[in-house]
Amino acid sequence: MVMFLFLVVALAVVVAAVTLAVVGGGESTGPLPEVTPERLHDPLPPDRPLTRSDIDHLRFPLAARGYRMADVDDALNRLAAELAERDSRIAELESALSVARMPGSGSQVSMDKPAPGEQQ
Repeated sequence: MVMFLFLVVALAVVVAAVTLAVVGGGESTGPLPEVTPERLHDPLPPDRPLTRSDIDHLRFPLAARGYRMADVDDALNRLAAELAERDSRIAELESALSVARMPGSGSQVSMDKPAPGEQQ
């Protein structure tokens, strides 16, 4: 019975100590400062197409339950847009190549992408 009473008192002391540590122990240090959420340290470059190296070096900061959804969504949306653009360009080039390879096709097809502002 004495051992049980000792364990209950010890448990109460531990709970009180943890509570005081979390609350601040009555010290007048003020509330905890606001913490700004972590952002991507090396965001994806907005001024050029992505490379394999960009994706290899992409690291998302950890949040309370994994990764920040906004960071992951932004990166995935950017990758999806660039992949769609590349797929479109590949389909365009393959179509032009198949027309150029047709027998009797005297047309010359340019495989170069025109510069911005330049007419074909």
